[in-house]
Amino acid sequence: MVGKCIQINPLDNVAVAISALKRGNKVTAGNVEIELLDDIPAGHKFLLSDQQEGSEIVKYGYPIGHLTTSLKQGSLVDHNNLKTNLSGLLSYEYSPVYSSEDLALQNDCKVDYDTAGLPDHFMGYHRKDGNVGIRNGLWVIPTVGCVNGVVNQIVSELKAELNFDNNAPHPTGITQIVGYNHNYGCSQLGDDHETTRKILRDMVLHPNAGAVLIVGLGCENNQPKLFEEFLGDYDKERIRFLVCQDYDGNEVETGVKICRELFDIACSDHREPTPLSELRIGLKCGGSDGFSGITGNPLLGVFNDFLVSQGGTTVLTEVPEMFGAETILMNRCVSTELFDQTVSLINNFKEYFLSHGEPVGENPSPGNKAGGISTLEEKALGCTQKCGRSAVRGVMEYGERLSEKGLNLLSAPGNDLVASTALASCGCHIVLFTTGRGTPFGTFVPTMKVSTNSGLYQRKPHWIDFNAGPLVEGTSMEELFREFTKRVIAVANGEQTCNEKKGYEEFAIFKRGITL
Repeated sequence: MVGKCIQINPLDNVAVAISALKRGNKVTAGNVEIELLDDIPAGHKFLLSDQQEGSEIVKYGYPIGHLTTSLKQGSLVDHNNLKTNLSGLLSYEYSPVYSSEDLALQNDCKVDYDTAGLPDHFMGYHRKDGNVGIRNGLWVIPTVGCVNGVVNQIVSELKAELNFDNNAPHPTGITQIVGYNHNYGCSQLGDDHETTRKILRDMVLHPNAGAVLIVGLGCENNQPKLFEEFLGDYDKERIRFLVCQDYDGNEVETGVKICRELFDIACSDHREPTPLSELRIGLKCGGSDGFSGITGNPLLGVFNDFLVSQGGTTVLTEVPEMFGAETILMNRCVSTELFDQTVSLINNFKEYFLSHGEPVGENPSPGNKAGGISTLEEKALGCTQKCGRSAVRGVMEYGERLSEKGLNLLSAPGNDLVASTALASCGCHIVLFTTGRGTPFGTFVPTMKVSTNSGLYQRKPHWIDFNAGPLVEGTSMEELFREFTKRVIAVANGEQTCNEKKGYEEFAIFKRGITL
């Protein structure tokens, strides 16, 4: 029997099984017919030639680790016999891949496919501060976790009074009424307290919100008055405060009354044609498998380059999942200054690991390994494909807000909810999230799930918004890219993602300090 497999790069000494292969199956890769010596699950790797103990395994054209034992051609390569090459901090040398002429001609983000007929605009909400949103939500945000219950009751009573359903179009044009709970805002010190304030500020000022009620307690570290000053020059008509300890009466009744006023104000908003240059997209993967770097992430990479070529903005994060592929990103920086910032981005996160006594290669997860990813280098080389081949034009610290068009790198960990929250907080309208294992969650902006294999899409249609699996089933990248781009714009225009339909809208703040 001849099975299906793919050698991703001509330099690779492994191939990936497209479907599960049995021991004794024969496959053809690199113009060589190979008889398999082991069962090879879908998404997993096998050797194209005999390799000795210590030999480097190459996938995507780069080393992904070294063998811990000698293996024959046709043998399974996985986390049991492959070890990371990663260790501690490294020194880097800037070797830019793009010349000033390349950048001027936009050769860094040129799409190789026909883009005629693709949308050149989306329908957005234009805000007073010049930003544009893709949702017109009424958000209730606590300054501290102590008032989560008050927030929930305000939202519940308001929605009941207005007969409002987040899953159904409302005649007023308000797209959602949501309360966002969290457990922070008090008993935090220094940078840990500051990161909480930054994320909450970023949420309050996010253009997907048409109006916001901020609910405080009054005695918390995150003092409402100081937080108000931290917001800067904000729209006082659409952003209001309620400090519960300041009211002798029922704070829930007061909150509902304020929200009614905010609701009426936001009802005047309407969608307007907006160029794609105003669209901001976050790039994320989670529950990755052996197909992530073959289907879902390359698809996002083509979309990334298309949006950047239109003057739009994309953001890549998950810094620990850049380890092993970081030089690819560093050398795509448009300046020495950005290169230096990217080096700091990487080494600061490595120091974070090392300061806690953890190795920098402590990754992938059990689910990643079961899906065919054996080392962090392998995961990183697949992960970074989400940003295509665009030049890096911005590097941001955690909690910082977007200021540069084009591809940006953002400091945040790989944890799905923390990283997705960071992407939304910096100003992204949508998070595009590829997954091979599947996950239902979403953050406080539409979180569009892209399955890397068709099996997941078929099993979990209530989780997954788009299927990239057909890329290994005969569908061309050009065809799927066009379909995907139209779907993303449809979401920007108001089509709900699965997480929105289910009300799975959460956020998580990166906890880095002590709790008092």
